[in-house]
Amino acid sequence: MAKTLLQLSGADLKPTPLSQGVLVLIDIQNEYFDGPLRLDGVEDAERVAAGLLARARKAGTPVIHIRHKGKAGGAFDPDAPRGAIHDSVAPEPGETIIDKGLPNSYAGTTLAKALAAHPDRQPILAGFQTHMCLSATARSAVDHGAMPTVVMDAAATRALPDPTAGTELSAAEIHRAALAALADRFAVVARAGDIPD
Repeated sequence: MAKTLLQLSGADLKPTPLSQGVLVLIDIQNEYFDGPLRLDGVEDAERVAAGLLARARKAGTPVIHIRHKGKAGGAFDPDAPRGAIHDSVAPEPGETIIDKGLPNSYAGTTLAKALAAHPDRQPILAGFQTHMCLSATARSAVDHGAMPTVVMDAAATRALPDPTAGTELSAAEIHRAALAALADRFAVVARAGDIPD
């Protein structure tokens, strides 16, 4: 059985408990539930994320909502319903909302500063898309000195063209490959049920 770089280095691969984390929900927006960017398994992932959010609130875990901000009239239009955060994970008063314009949630945003306000906590990441914004954010978290936990069943993605074969890679294949790549060096990858309160 192959081993990850993290396993070979002897890293602690236990997921961060909610009591020691900051829950970062990435792009759980209406855009991904309907239309051309609809994700496979989006409702299942959203339900898991909503359950994790409820647990985090009960545990007093800091919560940060990342919202992708597109252009007026296009995808993630900030002034249209499609750009809104999904009702199931709607922010409550006191929770941080950060708008971004690039896949990496740290790029050009205040995320690093928001996380630095909780220096003894590690980011717990969930959201969309697994291979895109979730992955870019997890990788950047390592550059910022963190070891994020990625919640695999609170994430989803979509099928993509396979440039090596001229066919299509399924959403399930993209999801698994993205999580495997993150687990190699960039994150502890775990199911929501395995994250302690």
